[in-house]
Amino acid sequence: MVEIRLTNTRTRRKELFRPIDAQNVRLYLCGPTVYDRAHLGNARPVVVIDVLVRLLRHAYGTDHVTYVRNFTDVDDKINATALARKEAGAPGTLEELIRERTHETIGWYHADMDALGALRPDHEPRATDYIGEMVLMIETLIKGGHAYARDGHVLFRVRSFADYGQLSGRSVDDMIAGARVEVAPFKEDPMDFVLWKPSDDDLPGWDSPWGRGRPGWHIECSAMSYELLGESFDIHAGGIDLQFPHHENEIAQSCCAHPHGDFARVWLHNEMLQVEGRKMSKSLGNFFTVRDLLDQSIPGEVIRFVLLSTHYRKPMDWTAEKAREAEAVLRRWRGLVAGIDPAPSPAPAVIAALADDLNTAGAIAALHELAGRGDGPGLLAGAQMLGLLTDELGDWITSGPDLSDLAERMTALRAEAKASKDFSAVDALKQSLIAAGVEVRMGPLGVELLPGPDFDAAKLPQ
Repeated sequence: MVEIRLTNTRTRRKELFRPIDAQNVRLYLCGPTVYDRAHLGNARPVVVIDVLVRLLRHAYGTDHVTYVRNFTDVDDKINATALARKEAGAPGTLEELIRERTHETIGWYHADMDALGALRPDHEPRATDYIGEMVLMIETLIKGGHAYARDGHVLFRVRSFADYGQLSGRSVDDMIAGARVEVAPFKEDPMDFVLWKPSDDDLPGWDSPWGRGRPGWHIECSAMSYELLGESFDIHAGGIDLQFPHHENEIAQSCCAHPHGDFARVWLHNEMLQVEGRKMSKSLGNFFTVRDLLDQSIPGEVIRFVLLSTHYRKPMDWTAEKAREAEAVLRRWRGLVAGIDPAPSPAPAVIAALADDLNTAGAIAALHELAGRGDGPGLLAGAQMLGLLTDELGDWITSGPDLSDLAERMTALRAEAKASKDFSAVDALKQSLIAAGVEVRMGPLGVELLPGPDFDAAKLPQ
């Protein structure tokens, strides 16, 4: 059995992973709020956890891992987006526009994550399908003294949970002193957070014991994870930006509603993403979605490679240079594995790197070693463990230019040069090819020409 070690945010230690039930390893990833396209930062946890799921299935068996990723399809941002469309003249009621928008956005999300090679989860619950379960959980919290109803709202009583702040490592008083919290007349304490809020006639709403309304964000994940994974499950994951307040609040309400469970045993958080060394933001003009990159003809496999080139617990910097380097590497690797079958199992070095706190950068280094040794089967098996070099992500390679005539010309010139000892013609052709953005690989088996990310067919030698 592969021994997997993961850094648990809650304990701040790298721990040996011991599943609650090795026959059903369970994990939950906070999914998107479906009001717009996923940006690159949204994609990082999806790709990271996709590799973790592949590793867990390798270790425990394909049928013994349950992966859940939700869709938040009831949210103020969704309402605002639909309202803006209605005001712009879109036909239909606001509720119809909301349903249309969330359906459309989920389709976009699936297409974009598919393009990055991310496997679909076993369950993709939508919040609106679990409203009844949320209401039941809120009622349980009220009965236990952990929540209270006031003015159509229901709020969680933060100070009723003694361990609140354990995940983020801060006390309640420190949080109040160091953060901006909403002060409202219906709150007993500034830190109390909303479980249910009222809806007017123009907004989506559901009947409840506290009047027509809709759930708060945090209760959604607690209810869905409980229904699909139980009161105790193995791993909860998401971006570090969700650690507080979202994940802190999930822990509090879940542990209070189900005091005999552990909720999530291990918490995994990936660090944030930057672009060219700066925080990604619309104000800086460096904000882009996954679809923006795909539409710029950057292959999904290249995006995935760049995302995995940095350890998930370190800030990741997306740069155009990294994308160019990734494309060149993937072209070389796909040339090396063309027409062969993968080894029966990934190389031990690849598995060891991934088992050591999901060290994808270390796994990629191991793949470079395999490629350097010319081990095509080993390279293919290891790369596919990371979701790379798969058939599904290979379409971008097949559309490349036909350089076979130039490769034959170079081969003939090399043969002549070996006889005459004059390599000037070989060197001249090689430099012309490099100037056109072609990588020239000459070995004992012949010449291989690979178009790089800067390839320009107009510059090819005639």
